[in-house]
Amino acid sequence: MHKPSLWRSVPGPSVPPVQETLRELKLARLDDPHVAPLNALVRRWRGRGRAVPWFDPHGGGTGARVLLLLESPGPATMALGERGFSSEDNPDPTARVLRAAREASPLRAVDCLRWNVVPWALGTPEAWRNPRAADLAEAGPALAEVLQLVPRLRVVVPLGTAALAGWMRYLTMHPPVHPVVTLAVPHPSQRNTHARTEADQRLQHALGAAAAWLPELTACR
Repeated sequence: MHKPSLWRSVPGPSVPPVQETLRELKLARLDDPHVAPLNALVRRWRGRGRAVPWFDPHGGGTGARVLLLLESPGPATMALGERGFSSEDNPDPTARVLRAAREASPLRAVDCLRWNVVPWALGTPEAWRNPRAADLAEAGPALAEVLQLVPRLRVVVPLGTAALAGWMRYLTMHPPVHPVVTLAVPHPSQRNTHARTEADQRLQHALGAAAAWLPELTACR
């Protein structure tokens, strides 16, 4: 298997022991039934030289009803190399914001699948960049493969302009058999204080609205 050059070049972060223990537990569950087909895709993409994080076994996997769709893996995730996950437990600000918003809503971790519209890292270790139109087009088939494995999907929450563009590209090229609700919000990494506050509010409202589309959650409240 060709090892992605980004993994060879990015220095590893300092990870607290408790997070490393959690990561070991997740690595032992890569082939749990609800994530095994998804992580088989990751292995295939890695075999082609792509730096792609694992699907999180603590999430909903193939049984997820809500897709939290980000743009592409960031430096903090990819610095973990082959041990990295697309997860709300990641040691970065975006993950912390997403987890806090999800925990403040009726949604459970097992209701959600966190992923990136471009599943592999972009740019270089010294100059990471956001997805461009060409990247979204190239990654379109990969997103389609993932979504084919998530038949119960009911809501997609694109986070950021690129995630929304990639999702709408998929949606208009592969019309779903069942309606899928789209609740687009800004990416959580807004730097301006006012914009960040509004983005956080919109994310919280979107996840609350997403939960309302899952009858079993609203029925038990």
